[in-house]
Amino acid sequence: MSTLLLAIESSCDDTSAAVLRDGVVLSNCVANQDAHRAYGGVVPEVASRAHQVNIVPVVDLALQKAGVDKSDLSAIAFTRGPGLMGSLIVGVSFAKSLALSLDIPMIEVNHMQAHVLAHFAEPPHPTFPFLCLTVSGGHTQIVRVTAPLEMEIIGHTRDDAAGEAFDKTGKILGLDYPAGPIIDRLAREGTARFSFPEPNIPDLDFSFSGLKTSILYFLKKKRKENPQFIEENLTDICASVQDRIVSILLNKLVLAVERTGITEVAIAGGVSANSALRAGLQQLGKEKAWRTFIPAFQFCTDNAGMIGVTAHFKYLAQEFVSQEVSAVPRWKIGSEGA
Repeated sequence: MSTLLLAIESSCDDTSAAVLRDGVVLSNCVANQDAHRAYGGVVPEVASRAHQVNIVPVVDLALQKAGVDKSDLSAIAFTRGPGLMGSLIVGVSFAKSLALSLDIPMIEVNHMQAHVLAHFAEPPHPTFPFLCLTVSGGHTQIVRVTAPLEMEIIGHTRDDAAGEAFDKTGKILGLDYPAGPIIDRLAREGTARFSFPEPNIPDLDFSFSGLKTSILYFLKKKRKENPQFIEENLTDICASVQDRIVSILLNKLVLAVERTGITEVAIAGGVSANSALRAGLQQLGKEKAWRTFIPAFQFCTDNAGMIGVTAHFKYLAQEFVSQEVSAVPRWKIGSEGA
């Protein structure tokens, strides 16, 4: 019998809904929130209120695009965490209400686990075991994946995430939020001629706080010498910053492959949309005979399609939750949600 899942994602500032039939994504709709640009970052209260406005229209659109009536649904999946508490509550509450009204089961999904399993939204798929470098605005981690629902974090950031390093740099440079895609675009026109240090962090862990500080001090010094330094060198600054962030990520990934012997290598998360990171991984794959996997752009940023893919595996395992479930803003892969 065919399985139809409705998936809901509301962990941060994007409201998304998707419909999947037997693990195949039929629709994947996202409502973005432009209100945060004026603040240079996501404002939790603004985000949660926007989710309340967007969630019904987005779910309705996802059902329409999939050609599915809500009465045909087999289960409802939702992001339980990690994320912003207010944003998560909107998605969790909506899922609970709809599931109760339809008398169908619910499936909780870890947002970061879903980023990893986004690689199963469409072929080609990695084979197990594989390594996944998961990089976003809030997380940077290397995950060993031995089965769809069996993952272990073997390296993580000790402070800031790579995506945050992009956005904070963009703020210093006077760029709009989110700055990551803008830096990526400007970097293509520049040359990485400015040098920034690579943190000396042991094992497979990351750190980006020191890099952010070095960028800030470098720009302060240069602007003292020349007030127009940023404007005159913007593309080269972006290229240099991006080159260092990407090299930090890929150097740790090389070390992870050496230590584990796993040569099936993937990237995921919002920063996996970065053109330099994608190109760098592909080049490493050629040089080191890795099999590399990069998700389609629609499955890189926050989206319900990846939530639904994860829920499909959990549905097969009959992993459902009760109406007592609540949002979990901090939820590490491999740990219990509560």
